[in-house]
Amino acid sequence: MSDTVVVIGGGPAGIEAARNIADLGMKAVLVEERERLGGTPIFESYAALTPHFDDAEEAMDGMIAALAERAGADVRTNSTVTAISGEAGDFVVTVDGPSGSEEVAAGAVVLCTGFTHFDPGRERQIYNYYQYPDVLALQDLEVMLKAHDVRVPSTGKVPERICWVQCVGSRDRNIGNEYCSKVCCGVASKQAIEVRKIAPDSRAYIFYIDMRMYGYWEQQIYWPAQEQYHVQYIKGIITEILEKQGGLIVRGEDTTMGRPMEVAMDMVVLSVGMEPSEGTKTMAGVLGVEQNKYGFIEVARPPLDTVSTNREGIFAAGAALGPADLEDTISSAGAAASKAVALIRRGSPAVV
Repeated sequence: MSDTVVVIGGGPAGIEAARNIADLGMKAVLVEERERLGGTPIFESYAALTPHFDDAEEAMDGMIAALAERAGADVRTNSTVTAISGEAGDFVVTVDGPSGSEEVAAGAVVLCTGFTHFDPGRERQIYNYYQYPDVLALQDLEVMLKAHDVRVPSTGKVPERICWVQCVGSRDRNIGNEYCSKVCCGVASKQAIEVRKIAPDSRAYIFYIDMRMYGYWEQQIYWPAQEQYHVQYIKGIITEILEKQGGLIVRGEDTTMGRPMEVAMDMVVLSVGMEPSEGTKTMAGVLGVEQNKYGFIEVARPPLDTVSTNREGIFAAGAALGPADLEDTISSAGAAASKAVALIRRGSPAVV
């Protein structure tokens, strides 16, 4: 029975899982394919975290620094897991890195490969994301927010009118993503507040099917966006975005009033949802764990065990399991870490 847990993925879930494993007295080998840790918040240049507006880079650097203090944590960047053999308590995990290939004996594995942003170019081209430079996705706007400089790409001017379109790539049976991505409503509200702080003369609109604010987000960002920053929420379905007279025209239906609408905007931000990352899909095949019909990792024993996969000794956490906010991600990482350590200490697979 090896006292090592291999953690795959160096984003928030992987960092938290590895730190917990080390704190519980086991050795964590954290494998990350990129050159540094931090995951999507770092590599997509997130500005501030939802809903507390913490600086994303500072928050991730703090997590990374805390992990580096753990003697039991062994971080392997520019590395990938390419094979696994054995069974729970006695896995042999092949890790390919800059110095070549190495076999790591492991008692358990925690999969933390995260998500990817939905590609809005797939959405029947009604949003013209790749055609019009002033149509952005959430992550594109984050780059501007991080620089504290929000400008219309085609003109370089501060936008007078900016809107968000919700549920792009989520809750859509036509493309197969029937699920809610959970965070998009909150992120759009957070971004609208940030834009109004940076450009107080701008007017901000959010077009939504249903606003879904989980937990405390209702009071943390939804009502403040309206009451303090005068963001306007409009219940409607957007069906087309076009260029006209040097700007954008957003067409759709105002579902509250039951009538067509057409509004002029300088910038449109598409609230894109979450999809399983390529790493999640690849590692599912390497590890032999099941995926659900959307491509995320399937939980073997829901709802009371939210991190165990169909293969004993292999656990998953964060957005590898499905759409998750950071609070969910950190919680599931802790659960996966504790189950992995408990399995090793018991010397036998978990029994539910």
